[in-house]
Amino acid sequence: MAHDTDPWLTEPHHLFASAPVLLLTLATGAVDAISFLALGGVFTSVMTANLALLGLSVGSWELPLAGHSLLAIAGYVCGVLIGSRITVRSSGARWTGARCALLVETVVLCGATVAWALWSGAPHSGGRLALLTVMSVAMGAQGGAVRAAGAPGLSTTYLTGALTGALTSLMTTGRLQWDNAVLVVFLMAGAALGGLMLTQARPAAVGLPTALVAAALVLSFVVSPPRRT
Repeated sequence: MAHDTDPWLTEPHHLFASAPVLLLTLATGAVDAISFLALGGVFTSVMTANLALLGLSVGSWELPLAGHSLLAIAGYVCGVLIGSRITVRSSGARWTGARCALLVETVVLCGATVAWALWSGAPHSGGRLALLTVMSVAMGAQGGAVRAAGAPGLSTTYLTGALTGALTSLMTTGRLQWDNAVLVVFLMAGAALGGLMLTQARPAAVGLPTALVAAALVLSFVVSPPRRT
């Protein structure tokens, strides 16, 4: 079944339409900062790094790190499968597939926010593993949805390609791909905000990316209003 397109995903080079994409990228940076600093030293969206950490941990017999890496990878894979499936199977003038996937991500992150707050930002070992898995699923769902419905090459969760594309374009054409460059900056800004929340308002830290994803979902209706039939 073909899925409906959203200008905020298919035309992200337009500043107004790109606002939800930028918010999602901020959320990714925040979640990755929280997971790396507080949930076992791994990432929820950077699977290249997690794969390297998995190999490193196996080679050095760091079994806890290997377990954390495996959980993050497994959670992300499940999230991608869920998010992309929802995106291509759901359709509607108002609730397009990508919006449905973001709604699922928002609900998952809301659950993580509540659990994190109940633990006062200091979950026990089992809680950390559960949160790591759940938040990896959320990031995977976002990545799968954006990949399935977005412009070719667009991503809000893994940005090595965006950085490479921006620099390659600069050297080969003399023009910087500003859309990719801005995404990289927003990822770093999100990570900085996530780290700041952990140090200044730890019990509410996971609420930051949750609010950003929810805001992106709401804003998608503003920049891409439902088509009239």
